[in-house]
Amino acid sequence: MEQIGNVWAELSMRRRIIAGLAALAMFAAVLGVARMASQPGMALLYAGLEDGAAGEVVQALEARGVAYDIRGTSIFVDSAQRDQLRMTMASEGLPSNPTQGYELLDQMTGFGTTSQMFDAAYWRAKEGELARTIVSSPGVQHARVHIANPAGRPFQRNMPSTASVTVTPAAGGLPAAHARALRYLVASAVTGLSPENVSIIDANGGVILGGDDAGSSQGDAADRAAALKSKVERLLEARVGYGRAVVEVNVETVTEREQITERRIDPDSRVAISQDRSEIATTSSDQGSADVTVASNLPDEQGAGGGDKSQSENSETRERTNYEVSEVQREVLRNPGAIDRVTTAVLIDGIFDTGADGAPIWQPRPEEEMEALRELVASAVGFNPERGDSLTLKTMQFEPLPTEGSAPGSALAGAFNIDAMRLAQLGLLGLVAVALGLFVVRPILSAKPAALPAPDEAAPRSPALMGEIDPEDTPQTGLQLIGDAATRARPGEPSAVDRLRALIDERQEESLQILRNWMEDEGEKA
Repeated sequence: MEQIGNVWAELSMRRRIIAGLAALAMFAAVLGVARMASQPGMALLYAGLEDGAAGEVVQALEARGVAYDIRGTSIFVDSAQRDQLRMTMASEGLPSNPTQGYELLDQMTGFGTTSQMFDAAYWRAKEGELARTIVSSPGVQHARVHIANPAGRPFQRNMPSTASVTVTPAAGGLPAAHARALRYLVASAVTGLSPENVSIIDANGGVILGGDDAGSSQGDAADRAAALKSKVERLLEARVGYGRAVVEVNVETVTEREQITERRIDPDSRVAISQDRSEIATTSSDQGSADVTVASNLPDEQGAGGGDKSQSENSETRERTNYEVSEVQREVLRNPGAIDRVTTAVLIDGIFDTGADGAPIWQPRPEEEMEALRELVASAVGFNPERGDSLTLKTMQFEPLPTEGSAPGSALAGAFNIDAMRLAQLGLLGLVAVALGLFVVRPILSAKPAALPAPDEAAPRSPALMGEIDPEDTPQTGLQLIGDAATRARPGEPSAVDRLRALIDERQEESLQILRNWMEDEGEKA
């Protein structure tokens, strides 16, 4: 401490200020490093909670005295306590789900409960249970289910049940396949509810599937196109290699219901099934009138011969044959979803050959190979030219894909769960503290008095001002040169410090001049 005090007393005011500021900066850096080292690493506890559920979690953390940090809608706690807190809060029912299910029925008592109240509670519990099931999916963050059941309206019959589901996806949008799965989930859980009467609504992007067949048919078309695309890609990659073929399939489906009734009659194909024939014959005779005489009254016409006589015969034949003509009657019903047209486009990379200089040269694939690939693709997609299908197969050079992303991290860092950013901050603050101590504080505290300026050659020299002691000017006590080996104290003789003190007492003015030059001169900086 005495040495530090002496050094501090010898420093100028400017150096004292620099040393004080450097000491304060080093102390602040060391304090920051210690604080960051003692501060626990924060890990995510819960994220995306509703306001009420998040407030309950924060209240439980404060009751336990656990340090936490809120960043937006996320709650962070000490990484060492995160798993234990999750298990403990789960046993207490936290975070609580505001949607209630069948436990609503447990709260109802038989006394004072009407049938209308029980039905309302039952459907409310049904909606809550369905919402819980939907939220259990990893891709859904929140869900609300509303069921319209007309069972309580006895005077309105033949009214179908309907339902609507509002979902908030966890990230991005909700795929159509997932929405159709939710539609069938709700329809299967409610008696008498058909999937066509369930609407799926995305809270961020609008209607996904409405209460009609249009959305379903579009979803089926997309699924069919994806399945055909996967088949064609797997088929081509076996030949051209992975990533060297791009396939796009578009399936157009019928979106309208159509009923066709057709009746055809073939006049050439007839069969007699019955025949009716009738014949009619008619005979008539007529004798003209004559004078009445005796002969006309004689029997056997003995007296005839004097009048006119006529006779006629008619014969008629009728025939009717009944034939049965062949008839074809056909009724065709086309529902939405039937394939109307399939369009396929395939782009295949060429082949690379080595040139004369050793550089790769791109070349298109041969026509024979392209024709074979075309036949394979046509068979895979079910190509039907009568239906209006189209198939385009081309070979072109692919552009090289740019390399994006970063290199994979070290497995050692993942195994020990090391926070690289935190280590970088601690290392930086540590380097600042060490640099301040080594290059600022230490040189100032260990600074040596600067040497005297060179004397003027023209001016007369004084041995005292040059810092040298003439042996002849030594007192009678026998003081010798300090640097001489003979100056070592012998038994019974004064030490070198005592002899120097005696010399300063004798030449006070010259000693003060030397000290004044040392203090006024800043000297060479360390």
